[in-house]
Amino acid sequence: MKQASLFASPNWTVTSITSYLRELFESDELLRNVWVKGEISNLSRPRSGHIYFTLKDSGAAMRAVMWRSSVARLNLDLRDGMEIEVHGYISIYDVSGQYQLYADQIRPVGEGALYQEYLRLKALLEAEGLFDPDAKRPIPNLPKKIGIVTSATGAAIRDMLNTLQRRMPLAEVIIAPTMVQGDAAPPKIVAAMENLLRVAPDLDLLLLGRGGGSIEDLWAFNDERVVRAVAAYPVPVISGVGHETDFTLTDFAADLRAATPTAAAEQATPITIAELSGANNHYTEKLREQMSAILDAAFVNLDDFSQRLGYVSPLRQVQRDAQTLDGLNQRLNRGQTHHLGMLREKLFGLGSRLDALNPAKVLARGYAIVTRHSDGKVVSAADDVQPDELIHIRVKDGEIDAKTI
Repeated sequence: MKQASLFASPNWTVTSITSYLRELFESDELLRNVWVKGEISNLSRPRSGHIYFTLKDSGAAMRAVMWRSSVARLNLDLRDGMEIEVHGYISIYDVSGQYQLYADQIRPVGEGALYQEYLRLKALLEAEGLFDPDAKRPIPNLPKKIGIVTSATGAAIRDMLNTLQRRMPLAEVIIAPTMVQGDAAPPKIVAAMENLLRVAPDLDLLLLGRGGGSIEDLWAFNDERVVRAVAAYPVPVISGVGHETDFTLTDFAADLRAATPTAAAEQATPITIAELSGANNHYTEKLREQMSAILDAAFVNLDDFSQRLGYVSPLRQVQRDAQTLDGLNQRLNRGQTHHLGMLREKLFGLGSRLDALNPAKVLARGYAIVTRHSDGKVVSAADDVQPDELIHIRVKDGEIDAKTI
């Protein structure tokens, strides 16, 4: 910050004095973090997305501006005449020379007390260990049965159901409708959670959600009864309450906090039906490849075992014996042929010798065979016959009967 010099010229320009005053405002720690209460007037929403308005009470008024980046996080429908509390810092707008409030948060009057109660209850439950990160349970990858506790008529239920149907239509969804806003909402939320367990004792996962709103609208999810019921719930709980910038105590007590109800449904289905189908196709193909490899190896082993079995099978021995028998038969046939040949040659020789001794051959050379007519004995000597005895003579070309003298 510039310091005024004792010897500085008293002549200032409008720009320099305005810059000096702006630096004074922005260097003041008190003015850099203020909550200002007042009533809205002259509300303006230009196409730029910024919001301009006047904040006034019975005694004064001041200009205020909220930039588009902060407006995007605003969960409040501003209107003229609304009494609000605005958070931001005070500075000088050089162009007009006016001081104004640069807002980053706006809440209805009364939310300050609610926020203090929120902080008190958060500290109390946190000290009891209800928000302990180590106690958080993992969300199942493929929940079969999902429970939803929310309003039956809000947009949140439609968004969650559409998301669950798109991502995992195989999951069974059970809805426990309940009030989600107002003084009667907390006990009804707790009762809906309990009823859900009675209807579906095998529940895998619980989604707790509602759409966005002010801190008053969401207060049921800061109620101590609801927070304790969420922390003690026997199955994992995903809290999807409000918008991304909204934080309720059920978010801290739940096993997982989602920015919106739709995001809660997405986080409830880590694996989608498309991913499941893709994984199924992938593992089916891998299984097919592995089974093919196993079968190929089995067929190779089978062929090897078949060959080895063939070497020791009785059939192979019979075949070897048959081959041996065929060899012996061939040898026997050759031996018989050779032996018969030798016998044939011997028989031929004997036949030749016999033929040479054939009496007919002798007769052909002029010899005769004489036999006694009475008994047919061959007469080989003269003494074999008596005088005047009938004899039979066989010659080359016939027979002759004769009588000895």
